[in-house]
Amino acid sequence: MRRVLFDINVVLDVLLDRNPHVAASGAAWAAIETGLAEGLLAAHAITTIHYLAGKELGAAKTRRMLSAILRVFGVAAVDGTVIQEAMQLSFSDFEDAVTAAAARLAGCDFIVTRDPRGFRGSPVRPLTPEAVVPLLGMG
Repeated sequence: MRRVLFDINVVLDVLLDRNPHVAASGAAWAAIETGLAEGLLAAHAITTIHYLAGKELGAAKTRRMLSAILRVFGVAAVDGTVIQEAMQLSFSDFEDAVTAAAARLAGCDFIVTRDPRGFRGSPVRPLTPEAVVPLLGMG
């Protein structure tokens, strides 16, 4: 079974119903929900989602939403080892470097992102939701 880490932009497409991206991002999410692949989110993505959703939904709804997300996705650790590896990557965006390092150390096959260019030089292959869906058996 494929193991994939979702970048926060793909998760937010689904949560915020962002067109035109929600269809492809939702299809990738559905592959995880239906058990065709194992999906992970980097730990720092969870805190960012909580922060952004909390501003819109309030504490109780945000907690319920995160609980629902965590029933679908596992969490890839972000610890000192991940940070050290991220610092060795030559990414312009440190958050993307942390995401890539977390994906590698969690044994992921792909990073699902709408910004594959941001992951140039990643130790884990970045793919758009449109590109990953057929590889996960959904298309």
